[in-house]
Amino acid sequence: MFAFIEQLKNAERIENHSPLYPKDLLSLSDAPQALYAIGNTALVKERKITVVGSRRTPTSALKIGEQIAKELSSSFVIITGTADGGDGAAIEGALSGSGRVICLLAGGFSTIPQGNLPLLKKVAEKGLLLSPHTYDTPVRVFSYEYRNKLLAAMGEGTLVLGAAEKSGALITAKYAGQMKKTIFALPYAPGAAAGAGCNALIKKGAYLTETATDVLEKFGIEKAENKPIVALTGDEEKMYAALQDMAQGHISELAAKAGVPPYKARAVLSALEVKGLAISLGGNTFSPLG
Repeated sequence: MFAFIEQLKNAERIENHSPLYPKDLLSLSDAPQALYAIGNTALVKERKITVVGSRRTPTSALKIGEQIAKELSSSFVIITGTADGGDGAAIEGALSGSGRVICLLAGGFSTIPQGNLPLLKKVAEKGLLLSPHTYDTPVRVFSYEYRNKLLAAMGEGTLVLGAAEKSGALITAKYAGQMKKTIFALPYAPGAAAGAGCNALIKKGAYLTETATDVLEKFGIEKAENKPIVALTGDEEKMYAALQDMAQGHISELAAKAGVPPYKARAVLSALEVKGLAISLGGNTFSPLG
């Protein structure tokens, strides 16, 4: 890890006139004069989508967001921040997919979150770490909003995985809207405080997003069918079909629809979770993945 810390002190400087400088930023009146980069700088020239979410994004939404980011990474470079929660899910998903991910810091590389060092080291190895500031620049009150503006500018669209009524993720969405970028958001149950911001975005016209396909279709991209074949038992096949048909259901409802005995339903659903085909949303409620 010491070698990684030293690497952070010797980041590559990308001037705003360099071919490597993201053209998405050039139209901003307050675009940074230079970016500091560690990793695969070629990623800034590829198609990108911004994926963000608050630190308090629920676990169920993080699992869904991670899967979405994994699948989107085949068609886009995932660009996000460096925090826990929604940002972390976007990073984990991209790394488990194509590995194409960009993390943008709010301050210089000296401010990199210590708790996320192992994860961000993987980003530097497979993707790209970026900062609009020199190494020793501290994070100030306005730093996060500026970083969120840059995130919105660099992506063709913005997906919000989780946001309360007031959240930094909503600032990214606000700038994306001002820039006429497409906005996507995970839906939440009515009254769920952790998702109030997402539901508000959907009411204002953001695309309700449950799977990567919801995003890809808006960009006219067909989902690549390269998922490995998973062997399923007869009961697992019936339960997975019930999950896909219902989109979300209580264990008792799913058991009845699948024709699986109630006493076997939980074991079948747990097996589907292990195989990456189902996700527990809490309260004995499940949803399909894949």
